[in-house]
Amino acid sequence: MEILAFGVQADEKPMIEKAFEGHHDVRCLDVFLTEDTAPIAAGYEIISTSVNAILDHRVLQTLAAGGTQMIAQRSTGFNNIDLEVAERLGLTVARVSYYSPYSVAEFAWTLAMAVNRRIVRASNRTRDFDFRLDGLMGRDMRGRTAGVLGTGKIGEAFARIAHGFGMRLLGWDVAENPACVELGMEYVEKDRLLAEADLVTLHVPLLPATHHIIDAAALKAMKDDALLINSSRGGLVDTEALVTELRAGRFAGVGLDVYEAEAGLFFLDRSLAGVEDDTLARLVTFPNVVVTSHQAYYTTDAVGQIIDTTVQNVLDYTRGRRGENVLVPRLTSRAS
Repeated sequence: MEILAFGVQADEKPMIEKAFEGHHDVRCLDVFLTEDTAPIAAGYEIISTSVNAILDHRVLQTLAAGGTQMIAQRSTGFNNIDLEVAERLGLTVARVSYYSPYSVAEFAWTLAMAVNRRIVRASNRTRDFDFRLDGLMGRDMRGRTAGVLGTGKIGEAFARIAHGFGMRLLGWDVAENPACVELGMEYVEKDRLLAEADLVTLHVPLLPATHHIIDAAALKAMKDDALLINSSRGGLVDTEALVTELRAGRFAGVGLDVYEAEAGLFFLDRSLAGVEDDTLARLVTFPNVVVTSHQAYYTTDAVGQIIDTTVQNVLDYTRGRRGENVLVPRLTSRAS
């Protein structure tokens, strides 16, 4: 059987081909799954998609009509998939429930230190042989407060690094993580965390309850000189409200690896076509903001785990097994 994989980055292609070797053939495409590209999947029983694929009812209907029966998403998040429609159409959907939390936590810290110590601005200056220090002053992290919204595996990994810096730890989640408590983390209400934290980092999934968890009110509750880091999902932050606060001169730094309207932009070269998104265009002009294109997970370790799990999900499907990563099970048990 040949598997069709959408949204494959150049670095990922040899890894995916090697992982499927001896099991199934795989055709890798650099285009993302959208309503326009969904017809390409006609005739493929199994497809694999990336985190920025759009699997709404129109796309899922096109896939089902073309003969697709299984979708193996190469990400943990699945907010981009209409699971109810997938179930109604009889489509099996699986995801990657776990990969290296250190990849995201370490990148979140990379963003935090980049905006705190003005690394991007300093690098751009030295390229022009401007070696002044004006405007590059940052702050020690030791003794300051890190507020971690979401203390699962990634949040815990972030907290361990913060603990290494000698920071006070505040946490917010639906349940306490004993490992974080052992680090000295104090669990508090969200409003208190936002008011006291010098650094606020987001590590919660994007759900209806967490959409715009950092809204206008939350932003106003934060310290004027706080750092805000989001390496989870763009929809957690109300970007227009964030721009309003930045225009008012607030926040020492903002590091965003995700953006709520990133689909159709991130992972693509838009340098010649330009970007029509006025909010994003305004956001990247602020000198205290660093925006990266959803690359926190992009390490050989994490991507390797994602691919290996995707292959296992496909093998479980073709062998008639229901694996632990299945979001929507197949309607019948039919081995291929």
